[in-house]
Amino acid sequence: TGDFERFIAQDVVTYIDGHYRTLPNRASRGLAGHSMGGYGASRIGMKHADIFGSLYIMSPCCLSARRAGPGNPEIEKMLEAVKTPSDSAQLPFAARTQLASAAAWSPNPKNPPLYLDLPVKDGAPQADVLAKWAANAPLDFVDQYIRDLKRYRAISIDVGDQDGLRVDAGKLHDILERNGIANSFEVYSGTHTSAVADRFQNYVMPFFSKNLCFESSCADKSH
Repeated sequence: TGDFERFIAQDVVTYIDGHYRTLPNRASRGLAGHSMGGYGASRIGMKHADIFGSLYIMSPCCLSARRAGPGNPEIEKMLEAVKTPSDSAQLPFAARTQLASAAAWSPNPKNPPLYLDLPVKDGAPQADVLAKWAANAPLDFVDQYIRDLKRYRAISIDVGDQDGLRVDAGKLHDILERNGIANSFEVYSGTHTSAVADRFQNYVMPFFSKNLCFESSCADKSH
């Protein structure tokens, strides 16, 4: 929990520039992430084009808002049984992601012990919570940041052809294309996790090597 958007876009950047031999210019700084990190790269990238100059979004999750439909009764029952923070550590991955999402998107300091609100309570969808989750879905707010996204020198998106997140990644690409934002999009052969290391070494790093500015005279030519 915590303000990870500010941590990444401000705290980490300030620390790196203050402790390492960097070129403290957005044209020389890129942002990348996989899965939830891909969500972060898309969201933080949209909102902080003044900080980063190139984006690589890998298999991004959580691009679409959760809709008010039938939930998973088994998972909902598990979540309702959580009484202490330590209880949550025993949950399966899908249930823990629900808690993590709620901690980020619908925190509630007056709702102990986890201080968050879930999108389903007693089997009924909670419209106010779902609205908060929707407000944090990049596909729902990307239109507000078209001008910012046009500042990027390069944007790349990739996703596996056997990844359930492929459709939403394609939707993000389509929105960028429709608005005249230069980007590359690749659907490669693989699942959500099967090719991450290969992609990072052979695609992400060369992408930044090509698109970041490595000269001290870098000028921000964004508009």
